[in-house]
Amino acid sequence: MSRPVPEPAGPGQESVWDYPRPPAVDPSGESVEVWLGGVRVAASTRTLRVLETSHPPTYYLPVEDWLEGALRLTAGSSVCEWKGEAAYFDVTGGDALAQSAAWTYPRPRHGFEALAGHVAVMPGAMERCLVDGEVVTPQAGGFYGGWITHRVAGPFKGGAGTWGW
Repeated sequence: MSRPVPEPAGPGQESVWDYPRPPAVDPSGESVEVWLGGVRVAASTRTLRVLETSHPPTYYLPVEDWLEGALRLTAGSSVCEWKGEAAYFDVTGGDALAQSAAWTYPRPRHGFEALAGHVAVMPGAMERCLVDGEVVTPQAGGFYGGWITHRVAGPFKGGAGTWGW
């Protein structure tokens, strides 16, 4: 497998190839919105971005910035080698239901404690997600929860042939 060639970052952009591994948690003052079923189910300017080499940022919103009743804890968990054990939520908005489309780290590992009390979402499972008014393109592949905006340059892990990056 060949190593991907990073795209040049333009003015005001970040290259995901400059993001660290292990990932970093970056406080963000950007305006973030999550929409499902015609309802804005979450909105925040107090988000955290998780930045990891080859991945677009994943946004984590404080749980209190989600519409009451939009998150329903569901069965299942997964483990991230860096962040720890994740718990999952179904997301509801209007008449729509996105199963296991959001997650949290109730007891994050050392270095990721800031993620406690925050929830991330798979943007591809939502009606739309926005960052500062820009509609997000979901990271390809359905496994990762990255949010692609004009702010980041790739290529991005997640699509066919990128698993070993």
